[in-house]
Amino acid sequence: MILSDISRYLEQRGQATLADIALHFDADTDAVRGMLEVWIRKGRVHRRMATASCGSSCSQCEPAVTEIYVWGNVPGDGVQSGVSGCRQGGR
Repeated sequence: MILSDISRYLEQRGQATLADIALHFDADTDAVRGMLEVWIRKGRVHRRMATASCGSSCSQCEPAVTEIYVWGNVPGDGVQSGVSGCRQGGR
């Protein structure tokens, strides 16, 4: 797995969770996160959370599932992803 592999994967999908990317490349989430940081610094990738409360309150979801990476320009800083499945909302 190299940086260009990750960029192609995200360009094709538009967005993906950290867990999806790590599974696709059969890599450790920390290693993938480190490579994604390169694209974030270059302004090509943006990190989002599944919902505003994910990772801060219920702690039932694995962080790699709620951490979403979006390829390209993302309008606005407060945009939430369309990814669903947070367990907190299902209470």
